[in-house]
Amino acid sequence: MTKTDTGGPGNVLPTPSHTVGPFYGYALPFRGGEDIAPLGHPDTVTVHGYVLDGEGRPLPDALVELWGPRPDGTVPQVDGSLRRDPATGGYLGRNGVEFTGWGRVQTDADGHWYARTLRPGARGDSAPYLSVCVFARGLLVHLFTRIYLPGDEAALAADPLLARVGDRRGTLIAGAEGDGTYRFDIRLQGEGETVFLEFR
Repeated sequence: MTKTDTGGPGNVLPTPSHTVGPFYGYALPFRGGEDIAPLGHPDTVTVHGYVLDGEGRPLPDALVELWGPRPDGTVPQVDGSLRRDPATGGYLGRNGVEFTGWGRVQTDADGHWYARTLRPGARGDSAPYLSVCVFARGLLVHLFTRIYLPGDEAALAADPLLARVGDRRGTLIAGAEGDGTYRFDIRLQGEGETVFLEFR
């Protein structure tokens, strides 16, 4: 009888990959995560939509993170989204005054999400956009994309990323619904899959 050495690094089988979640309901969502814009700010817009799987079914346990610049294009560098009481360590929430540009939203039971933020301003040669990170069941890693808001068609036509994705550019541009409300569905795969970005 021969013994096999399974303890050496050359003999260990790789650990299988695990999907991300669903475990987002605990600790990651926070109260007021969708209220990125300060209360009553005149440049507030609402962006909403659904996170959908490859068959078009909504995902009730996904997380959507958003980052965006101020209307003048500058990136906020202030604390305040996850403030805690220094004495008790308890969660205080947003202060309602400073714009941090960041929010985290959990989809509801119907796979719907929404956020109130400031309309982003242009930065560099890009049209104004919100950066998005999606966490959902079935994903091995989170996904990055962008939400462009309609309104400045010349800027959208000149945007280098939108030009590069060609006929799939529509998956990155939200639909205007009036009164500062925009719809942006995130399709993880299949027909009409959202364009996702890879950063190196």
